[in-house]
Amino acid sequence: MHTFAHTVQKATTLVLVWGALAGALLPGAVHAQYYATPLAPHIDDYTAVTKLVSAKQLKEALVKADLYLEGKPKDPQMRFIKGVVLTEMGQTADAINLFTTLTQDYPELPEPYNNLAVLHAAQNQFEQARSALEMAIRTNPSYATAHENLGDVYLQLASQSYSKALKLEPNKTSVQPKLALIRTLFGNKP
Repeated sequence: MHTFAHTVQKATTLVLVWGALAGALLPGAVHAQYYATPLAPHIDDYTAVTKLVSAKQLKEALVKADLYLEGKPKDPQMRFIKGVVLTEMGQTADAINLFTTLTQDYPELPEPYNNLAVLHAAQNQFEQARSALEMAIRTNPSYATAHENLGDVYLQLASQSYSKALKLEPNKTSVQPKLALIRTLFGNKP
């Protein structure tokens, strides 16, 4: 029997870059990483649902994921895929709840932390995003996507701090170039 972590190691990585995350981040700045199982001679349930997600047949994917989870409610891989479906459907609160419970049930898996962080970042909740990404990195120090996302979150936190410093001292010249650089990186969207 393969564990979710084992399947992820052998999986084909499908990285989806989200556009403007609630207008807060540079398009493509924070990445959610989704995993699909490799194609086998027959199509397994994971592959079938993942193919539906890729084809943007989200309602069908959700139905199929729910049917699968009726028989195996603790299956981490299908729960993760369902979280992706919920995210793609714009059901952010449900996706956050699902990824949160995944991190509680399977704290050794970094991917749910990463996806949770992306959802928090999309809502300008950068401290929560930072915390989730740090957990992802703790569980897998070589998880490059989480490191990149953490860098983007740190930039957003820096932007907020520099903006606050300018509000407190509008003539503080040392802050203005730093904030301008971040705005340039994020296409003038701090």
